[in-house]
Amino acid sequence: MATSKKQLYKIIIVGDSGVGKTSLLNMYVNQRFTQQYRATVGADFMAKEVMIDDRMVTLQIWDTAGQERFQSLGGAFYRGADCCVIVYDITNAKSFESLDTWRDEFLLQGAPKDPENFPFVLLGNKVDRDSDRKVPTAKAQTWCKNHGDIPLFEVSAKGNTMVDDAFQVIAKSASTQQKEEEIYFPVTVQLNKTETNRQTKSGCC
Repeated sequence: MATSKKQLYKIIIVGDSGVGKTSLLNMYVNQRFTQQYRATVGADFMAKEVMIDDRMVTLQIWDTAGQERFQSLGGAFYRGADCCVIVYDITNAKSFESLDTWRDEFLLQGAPKDPENFPFVLLGNKVDRDSDRKVPTAKAQTWCKNHGDIPLFEVSAKGNTMVDDAFQVIAKSASTQQKEEEIYFPVTVQLNKTETNRQTKSGCC
């Protein structure tokens, strides 16, 4: 039986504070960029409908805080995720060095059913400042290859460079996850003949 309910995929965005997670999300969902920096407190999310393989699906994209004092809250937000996006700043070597920590922390707190095959996508933000680059593309590619051929996109929230392309792959990666809770079947109660007759005779209201 066909269902009218849309598939929903939960996307988690992690990475050090200041790498541009919120800016990327705002550009993707609202097509808007602001120079004003405001640290995310805890987590926030936005939703966007996209077409994946001729199906309309809803992405629920969670923007998490990068500050260390909020990392203990990760488990509450990570659970049930279908894809994890790790963001670093190509002009900040330290943010790249934190990738393993963010990946390991997500796997620990999010506890996906199949951690070996859980989809990650890596985004190197701020390519509009390529002259200030501290993380070579080849270095990021090597990291991705060593962690199961994770897809890599070098993007710019400010210039809206490759943002839509990256999130299209993110959505497709999320769609590979089997979501048991989103398989909708009508509940059918089969009464046998005796039970049916008993209900009829009792004059149930």
